[in-house]
Amino acid sequence: MQGARFTVAVHLGGTLAANQQGVIQLPCAATLIEVSACGSNSNSATLQLGTTTDADGIMAAAATGDSSVPAVFAAEDFDGDLADGDNPLHLADDTVIAWLLDYDGSSGTAAQNVDILFTFLEG
Repeated sequence: MQGARFTVAVHLGGTLAANQQGVIQLPCAATLIEVSACGSNSNSATLQLGTTTDADGIMAAAATGDSSVPAVFAAEDFDGDLADGDNPLHLADDTVIAWLLDYDGSSGTAAQNVDILFTFLEG
């Protein structure tokens, strides 16, 4: 029997003036199905995913979506040491996922009104 899907949403309002970061502690063992991210404007922001012990262990920094059209990252985009790039990433109970949003990439256009959505499968 498959577990239920659950999501974790992050919203960063306004025009960002600095990098943003956060963590998500999993309440149970779960599989990371996909992550989507976008700003409301045309921007240069990038998103990096990892854990508290391996900052880019899930995904090296990748461009977010623009103009409210999200970039969607799935197993084939998870290129870090913790992922194999072919299968969704299974994570143990209490794993802490760390994310880092570089608000303007390499000194490009700052992102506005950023949304990040993590989708998991329980179990």
